[in-house]
Amino acid sequence: MNLPVLDQSKETAGDPWYADGLDFNCTTCGNCCTGGPGYVFLSGQEIELAAEHLKVNVAEFTKQYCRKVGGRISLKEIRRTNGLHDCVFLTEVPVEPTKRELDAGEAVPQSRRICGIYSVRPLQCRTWPFWPENIRSESAWKRAGKGCPGINRAGRHFSIQEVESIRDAAEWPENPPTSGAGERKQV
Repeated sequence: MNLPVLDQSKETAGDPWYADGLDFNCTTCGNCCTGGPGYVFLSGQEIELAAEHLKVNVAEFTKQYCRKVGGRISLKEIRRTNGLHDCVFLTEVPVEPTKRELDAGEAVPQSRRICGIYSVRPLQCRTWPFWPENIRSESAWKRAGKGCPGINRAGRHFSIQEVESIRDAAEWPENPPTSGAGERKQV
């Protein structure tokens, strides 16, 4: 499957600023699924997988969840009252506090935002945060980290090879940075 989703720009001479790798641990906050208007482009195969996941046919999936943009198919967005645009699959789910949180008197959010098609999410979503625009410079990485609490968070360290492999992915990464239990590993 060839998915021309990302600009695969060439590195300049020498090691990139992230030569020692980068830390990222998805917090499933949903922040990467909201913001200014944008596009999440889908291949035909990704549309089929998402439709199958939702137990609808491709035509129904496309009509309900997609829009045409310059001859390509993108997921729809929902404009919120605060001006942000949410992916159509960004879903609010209630959060039950754990016993530890209750015992410690910790403040627990009443809900969190997750992807409604997480296990079959598109390649573009799977390669976050290692998009070319986010790793172009250290300042770009830090800027992305202001909206993504998983960037520079202890958890998983990605070597330069892993970062660039995910950045340049034309197929679903075997072990994407935000992989979850029960997720399909490859298409």
